[in-house]
Amino acid sequence: MDVKLLFHTPEPERAIAAAARLCYAPVGAAELLEDMSEDAVRRVLRTIITSGHTSALEHAVYSFAVDGVSRAMTHQLVRHRLASYNQQSQRYVTYAEEPCFITPPSVAAHPEAAAAFAEATKAAFASYRALVDAGVPAEDARYLLPNAMETKIVITMNVRELLHFFELRCCKRAQWEIRELALAMLDLGEPTAPYIFADAGASCRRGPCREGKMTCGDPYPRAPKRE
Repeated sequence: MDVKLLFHTPEPERAIAAAARLCYAPVGAAELLEDMSEDAVRRVLRTIITSGHTSALEHAVYSFAVDGVSRAMTHQLVRHRLASYNQQSQRYVTYAEEPCFITPPSVAAHPEAAAAFAEATKAAFASYRALVDAGVPAEDARYLLPNAMETKIVITMNVRELLHFFELRCCKRAQWEIRELALAMLDLGEPTAPYIFADAGASCRRGPCREGKMTCGDPYPRAPKRE
């Protein structure tokens, strides 16, 4: 898996704080953005985050490029509807050579299972190529391609949705591949907005686990406390 942060809103914490302050200020957001000190930015962020009035977090956005993930994972990913996605199309991309297939660790750990997995994906791709070579459109031949096939996707989320995504998908109960993606995205985003992302991640970083009876019972270490 290769995850890169393509773009993000410049000075995301200041942008969010200025948008939040606008509701109560007699001047415009541009003036607020210039005049707010770092301490003022932190005070505003603390207020909106602790109060749960987090709509202002939607004014900062992040775009990530993700390669080397399975289509099984991206089917989970796009359930996060408050985001934008562009994914490599199996309709318009015709594969001449056998692509990569993502092998789950539980499969790779067992030689017999790994061999059966590799044989099945190889057979599926061979059948796909046979259909394409026979003149079947790629958009129809792709019906044979398995969920394990490697794909590429661009993800854009605002900060509010990112925090929600991290809470659900950084949890140890999340499926292994989407959890790996979420942790990589958090690692890339945190340096750009360290106050906002200080305790981002599974709910147990901030307090009791929200998984109820499904809890893993093994919480993360507490996140650094915001000051």
